[in-house]
Amino acid sequence: MTGLSVRDLVVRYEGPGRGWTTAVDRVDLDVADGEVLALLGPSGSGKSSLLRAVAGLEPPAAGSVTWSGRDVTSVPVHRRGFGLMFQDGQLFPHRSVAGNVAYGLVMAEVPRAERGRRVELLLETVGLAGYGSRAVSTLSGGQAQRVALARALAPAPQLLLLDEPLSALDRGLREHLTGELHDVLRSTGTTALYVTHDHDEAFTVADRVAVMVDGRLAQVDSPGRLWHAPVSREVAAFLGYGPFLAAEVRGDAAHTLLGPVPVREPIAGPVVVGVGPSALQVVTGEGWTGGDDLDVPVVATRFVRGRTEVDVTLPDGSAATAVAPGATAVADRAQVRLDPDAAVVVPA
Repeated sequence: MTGLSVRDLVVRYEGPGRGWTTAVDRVDLDVADGEVLALLGPSGSGKSSLLRAVAGLEPPAAGSVTWSGRDVTSVPVHRRGFGLMFQDGQLFPHRSVAGNVAYGLVMAEVPRAERGRRVELLLETVGLAGYGSRAVSTLSGGQAQRVALARALAPAPQLLLLDEPLSALDRGLREHLTGELHDVLRSTGTTALYVTHDHDEAFTVADRVAVMVDGRLAQVDSPGRLWHAPVSREVAAFLGYGPFLAAEVRGDAAHTLLGPVPVREPIAGPVVVGVGPSALQVVTGEGWTGGDDLDVPVVATRFVRGRTEVDVTLPDGSAATAVAPGATAVADRAQVRLDPDAAVVVPA
């Protein structure tokens, strides 16, 4: 195949007095030419160790890394033809913006005129046209990361490896740059492996998302399928589903104390229903209508990003969060309703 192929990869670290720790455990992974794949997982899941092994920064204990059929497992970092971008950008403070972007082109001995054209084009691509002569010390955090991205893209790497590139930025800027990253990677046709712990970032940037848990790939899927059909309770919990309600499958639905939820994929054995982040809603402006609505005690309320969040206790003892529109006043009890399309059925 063309693109990246990782087979049976193992990465281990030796800690003082702790023996060897396996950070990446027999991972198989493919990234097609032109595809952007996000490695998503909690801290310590092994995603950065996997990226560093692909880059050549960590020697694998076993397994192989190939690019378009060529084994690069033992090839030095600078000869793999891969680009790297990290959280802090690591810009050269003594170089201008243009000097930073041109660095890889100088190393590759690209003629000066062609370097200038390439730098100008990339600065325009990342939204920094006209910034070439500026000192990097004058840039904001977001601008500095745009420069780091342009520098990584300048030599036209076969594969771009990005390790938490936006995690040091504030939330609003991170959300804005996530969309820009998506557009830049597509417009340049870049093949990329993108490490992040942020769900929204992964879902926005990537064509496919690989969830890592304890050094293994738990699921690799398109963003939409991953969200609507997590393969396990573990993956669902990491994505933000919970609590998990006892359920009994009858026909094409899993029946819970909050009503039925459609079974989208066949599941063998017992199941539970994961309540999505906005699946439980406070019923306002009407009396109890019967059906599966529940009257439950309220533990706490807060106003978050344009809506009221209400912590409640369900009849089975589960702690859950329900949402209500705007600054809704909520008393010590609330009527809640489950949106079945915002919940998932997973193996118990």
